[in-house]
Amino acid sequence: MANADLRASGYMSRAMAGPDLALRPYAAADEEILIELWRRGWQQAYPEIDFTARVAWWRARWRNELVPVATIAVAELAGKPVGFVTIDAKGGYLDQIVVAPEAWGRGVAEALLAEAKRISPEKIELHVNTDNARALRFYEKHGFAVTGEGVNPHSGRPVLAMRWESASSRLAREPSPLAGEGGSPEHRDGEPGEG
Repeated sequence: MANADLRASGYMSRAMAGPDLALRPYAAADEEILIELWRRGWQQAYPEIDFTARVAWWRARWRNELVPVATIAVAELAGKPVGFVTIDAKGGYLDQIVVAPEAWGRGVAEALLAEAKRISPEKIELHVNTDNARALRFYEKHGFAVTGEGVNPHSGRPVLAMRWESASSRLAREPSPLAGEGGSPEHRDGEPGEG
């Protein structure tokens, strides 16, 4: 579901974190605020990296890679943007959950992840830096499992691929214990009901 679809449907949700937390679709006027949220959030998580020097790269990536294809939900506390999530609704790839450092621990990330699961209800895939213990704990707590390892092509840092699947999606992939090869129930000669 694209941002325009969310706006057209009048989408606005109150999250479980409290009545002051609301989610809404991204608007072009949010760009500078969200780019600054990205910089501050990542700077807090990785103080040894100069994220101010990466803002031009991020702005280009935001405009050219994320905004055209991702559904972006913005979290607001008392009317002020404090986070966002970007997810490709078709493929289920979650590129970013960003929360302002002053809003950490206030349920914003949980609300954004719940929104991502609503947008992509069957599965979500993502990559997380292996040294981002806070993010790894968060995703594991919310049902994500590690599915592989790799290297971030932008930073060169090692990453883990993680995946969440809805219960119905997992069940649909698991063959029935009554199924033979090919997923169909085995046919045996005999009387009906003898299996």
